[in-house]
Amino acid sequence: MSSTSPQTNPRRWAALLFISIAQLMVILDSAIMNIALPSAQSALHFSDGGRQWVITAYGLAFGGLLILGGRLSDVLGRKRTFTIGLVGFALASAIGGAATNLGVLLIARAGQGVFGALLAPSALSLISLTFTNPRERAKAFGIFGAIATAGGAIGLLLGGVLTQYLNWRWSMLVNIPIAVIGIIGALTVVQDVPTEGKRTRLDIPGAVLASLGLVALVFGFSEAESQGWTSGLTVMMFVASVVLLIAFVALEAKIKSPLLPLHILTERNRAGSYLSVALAVISMFGMFLFLSYYLQLVKGFSPSETGVAFLPLAAAQAIGSMVIATRLSSRVRPGVLMSSGYLVTAVGVLLLALLQKDTSYGLLAIAEVITGLGIGTAFMPAMSLGTHGVDPQYAGVASAMVGASQQIGGSVGTALLNTIAASSTAAYLLSHAHSAAGTDAALVHGFSTAYWWAVGFLVLSAVVSLAAVNAPRPNHDTAAGEPAKVPEMVV
Repeated sequence: MSSTSPQTNPRRWAALLFISIAQLMVILDSAIMNIALPSAQSALHFSDGGRQWVITAYGLAFGGLLILGGRLSDVLGRKRTFTIGLVGFALASAIGGAATNLGVLLIARAGQGVFGALLAPSALSLISLTFTNPRERAKAFGIFGAIATAGGAIGLLLGGVLTQYLNWRWSMLVNIPIAVIGIIGALTVVQDVPTEGKRTRLDIPGAVLASLGLVALVFGFSEAESQGWTSGLTVMMFVASVVLLIAFVALEAKIKSPLLPLHILTERNRAGSYLSVALAVISMFGMFLFLSYYLQLVKGFSPSETGVAFLPLAAAQAIGSMVIATRLSSRVRPGVLMSSGYLVTAVGVLLLALLQKDTSYGLLAIAEVITGLGIGTAFMPAMSLGTHGVDPQYAGVASAMVGASQQIGGSVGTALLNTIAASSTAAYLLSHAHSAAGTDAALVHGFSTAYWWAVGFLVLSAVVSLAAVNAPRPNHDTAAGEPAKVPEMVV
């Protein structure tokens, strides 16, 4: 390993690019499959229940193993786990692209989730520990945040184009060249960050409890979406999740080498970051889902046209993260910047709640731009605070908590907002049974109702950010190599 410190490594910006591209692969993969899934179902001849499991298999493995993946990166080394994650993700994608039946496709999707859970926290912790100078840190997280937050929109675009003009299998195979680029970067320019006092013992009981608890939670929300909130299996999964996660917290408070040291969660700035991200992602997952439905089912867009229609959102997210948040980070406290970004996002989603079946794309694009600018601005400081101030030996598991917040928020958003939209649509059809309103009007009404809930979650994110995050604005004149610590103020 080079003796050059990460902060003075002249290739650290190239490393950031490779790390961000690898992270993009993890995020866009889910969006691509959402577009490609109907074609895959037709080609492999599996049921609607099987279609749900293609999405769930990835979410269960990824969400359930994130904390373990983060801790493994602390113990084994971030560069090593980052590279292993890329290789594994590529192999799983190759298996999925060659799948001849549902069983093979499910194995591949679960494999993507497993290696994604190893890759994602390694990527974030590498950036967190490499860029400790506040000015560079803001720029680095701006770039990383722009690529990460735009992943969903880019995934929809790629999914539509690949499915329509090539084959659904390319929704899996496209990950291979991306992973190869990441592997080349990992081997040539990514530099590991050695940590003092790194523990070599792994908390196996904690890993089992955390993984099973998170799997039960994600599975519970998946069942709630398909079977209802009061079904026996849904309730059982939620109860099991609560019991397992309480047991996990109790164990972590007692042992000497915990999987997740509780001070990661009790420091108010990190806690505020995790909670605000989870609440905001509830809204963002709902926004992607319903806007995709609206464009295809109501406006009659093709899959590729739908992907193109999301480009204003992706571009605005990049500008919000790389330009607005980066420039304001030296002038505005993180909590205020996050809160302002979430409120701007709420305005954009509010415009979506006002859509009608004959609304022009111009108004929709304006709503996308406002939403993208807001969420890009908010997520940059949120992701930075999720790991900043943590002892280097725990950077991986702190990074995993950012990913876990996103995964839990996505699971809640997909299940809760989809249920709200479906119930509202059904009620509208029932109350307008003798009118000429039609199915499109009912769908739009259901989407609008769900969007109003999404606005509420974004406002709540803003309140949490303003109340919990009290870290001062970073001093951008801090010398390189002198990390600006977040004050350890326990809630």
